[in-house]
Amino acid sequence: MRGGGAMESSLLGANPRLLCCLFLLWALAAVAEAKTVHKQWDISYQFTHSDCVRKLAVTINGRTPGPTIRAVQGDTVVVTVKNLLMTENVAIHWHGIRQLGTPWADGTEGVTQCPILPGDAFEYRFVVDRPGTYMYHAHYGMQRSAGLNGMIVVAAAPGSADAEPFAYDGGEHEVLLNDWWHKSTYEQAAGLAAVPIVWVGEPQSLLINGRGRYNCSAMAPDAACNATHPECAAQVFAVVPGRTYRFRIASVTSLSALNFEIEGHEMTVVETDGHYVKPFVVKNLNIYSGETYSVLIKADQDPNRNYWLASNVVSRKPGTPTGTAVLSYYGGRSSPRAPPPTAPPAGPAWNDSAYRIRQSLATVAHPEHAHPPPPRADRTILLLNSQNKIDGRIKWAINNVSFTLPHTPYLVALKHGLLGAFDQCPPPETYNHTGYDVYGVQANPNATTSDGLYRLAFGSVVDVVLQNANMLAPNNSETHPWHLHGHDFWTLGYGVGRFDPAVHPATYNLRDPVMKNTVAVHPFGWTALRFRADNPGVWAFHCHIEAHFFMGMGVAFEEGIERVGDLPEEIRRCVSTKGGHH
Repeated sequence: MRGGGAMESSLLGANPRLLCCLFLLWALAAVAEAKTVHKQWDISYQFTHSDCVRKLAVTINGRTPGPTIRAVQGDTVVVTVKNLLMTENVAIHWHGIRQLGTPWADGTEGVTQCPILPGDAFEYRFVVDRPGTYMYHAHYGMQRSAGLNGMIVVAAAPGSADAEPFAYDGGEHEVLLNDWWHKSTYEQAAGLAAVPIVWVGEPQSLLINGRGRYNCSAMAPDAACNATHPECAAQVFAVVPGRTYRFRIASVTSLSALNFEIEGHEMTVVETDGHYVKPFVVKNLNIYSGETYSVLIKADQDPNRNYWLASNVVSRKPGTPTGTAVLSYYGGRSSPRAPPPTAPPAGPAWNDSAYRIRQSLATVAHPEHAHPPPPRADRTILLLNSQNKIDGRIKWAINNVSFTLPHTPYLVALKHGLLGAFDQCPPPETYNHTGYDVYGVQANPNATTSDGLYRLAFGSVVDVVLQNANMLAPNNSETHPWHLHGHDFWTLGYGVGRFDPAVHPATYNLRDPVMKNTVAVHPFGWTALRFRADNPGVWAFHCHIEAHFFMGMGVAFEEGIERVGDLPEEIRRCVSTKGGHH
């Protein structure tokens, strides 16, 4: 150490030009390590057979799911998107990427950009600053459920302090979970806006890496269902006996909470949403829309048979068969595509909320990668999820306000002073938390719609408590996975029943809470999270169930808008000089 200090003193006393040159060489070396990952994507409708039924899907270069984006921490990703849908706009969200310094690349139509019009192209350019497992998906209308989605895998930079605190010698597999309907997203959206409502219903199939299997015999003889089509053949994951594998799992479902299992193989959970967790072992994994996990498995079972990968619906009464894929051992006597000799795992009871809450509580930060949260918040916002009727239509509301997106994106309106572009009255920050019965059906007669937003002091620490409640139907409360754009947050606690701000904060985990970007609010329960408002921009915070966001379950946060740089012209194409919408 003394020698290092002497060297440091010698450098400090050196010629300033020498110091400048040394710094420049260091900076050039750092830049040389990072690279730019280029992608060119054409977005178009194509006929697919994802679950053996012929259906139009939104595809990337003709495929769904789209290609996995692979990068290294610090890389710049450049994706040029050409919209070839002809009659439909597009926007793509890079889910879990914080967009530090590039809020206009978040890909949220109405919040950070105008949509990409038919025939137009748009360049998304952003830096991936954290290693981990992420995803991308459409963020326009309900296109996510039409097939525009895929995964992002970011490796830790060599020598990074974010290097993985676990080892595996068998390589990696990626698992993208989805649910699938035969109706178009246009039909779904029209039904949700109708009086009376026409609910989207349970999905026809559950997909693993874009593949599922619908029972063709249940359809009319002339239906376009082909059980032998190669696009719906089960995905096969190959493993070498004795090796340990990392499975990166992401859920891009539009409705379903899922339970995922690899038959006969315990899973050690090691990462979620780009953050390392204290390892814990599960037989099956509960995963909600918008979440990602990494698990390790040991290929230590009988190599002469195949095993199921299975996804099952939880938190809703299932009306969809198990989604399946196959785990096959190299060198075994079983053909890789042969179905396993057992029935697919059925998973836990769909309505066992206590089981799912226990997994949520078990997910804490890895001891070597814990980032303790600030000890207290500067501001607390209590958000009540409720189902309401507004003008005869069933809506979701937050503190009795059903969220609508403005025609002019918030980011553009705020940066250019177009204050007439959205409601300047912010939504309520709380509700009657002392008297509201979360277990009863509430009339909520004063519910309204608004595109107002919350304005946060830059750098402030914000607590948000999400409160779940009964829906319009008696004895009914659903799981809502909430996703925050532009940030990771500390997950401080979960509870059942009505949150009490005078009591429950004392139960928060301030020692090793895991950081996430998506978190579940369990039936009739509450979830508390904390984040620092230190990323200049405007950021959506919403339920990741596609129909629920469409029906108003969301809010938006503004922070440090004056610190945002000049906006690219391309994100303002729908805005006139007077702030109107073309």
